[in-house]
Amino acid sequence: MSIRGTRITLRALEADDLERLHVWSNDEALWAMLGGWHFPTSREAQREWLGRLKSDTLNQRFGIETSEHGLIGTANLVDIDWKNRTAEHGMMIGFEHLRGQGYGREVIATVMRYAFDELGLERLSTTIIEYNQASLATYTGKAPWVIEGTQRQWYFRKGQRWDRHLLGVTAADYRAWMAARDGDS
Repeated sequence: MSIRGTRITLRALEADDLERLHVWSNDEALWAMLGGWHFPTSREAQREWLGRLKSDTLNQRFGIETSEHGLIGTANLVDIDWKNRTAEHGMMIGFEHLRGQGYGREVIATVMRYAFDELGLERLSTTIIEYNQASLATYTGKAPWVIEGTQRQWYFRKGQRWDRHLLGVTAADYRAWMAARDGDS
């Protein structure tokens, strides 16, 4: 099964993706833009991580694929809470030259459609480090996500402290956004 957007497809990660995932997992500049802490990752650790994904119903990770470029990044729905119908969402476009071309916006829309229309979730959340202005603009300017709070000085990066923005979107936000988009057509 795959989840189709207009230019992108979200699909299961496969063993054939390991080399590209390994390169991205060790890209210091890429990880500086993402949350969490990251250590250098071996090929074996990457293989073990991929092997654990197949049976994890609470943490779904997808490859972002285009017909032109193949695998360009990853997206996820993690910490899925089936009782409260919520999940955390994240994504990354691994190739720097493909960022800023609308793929991220399409991934967000495709993930929301899948989460809200297919899985029946009611809310998604994400976090963004304050200096990642491109991601912040994509989620809040081109998608219906709202900054719901800021955790001051959450991250230590580049020798200083940075805030973490907490963002959220509800199924109702998504449906209103889709209706407005359909009305503009």
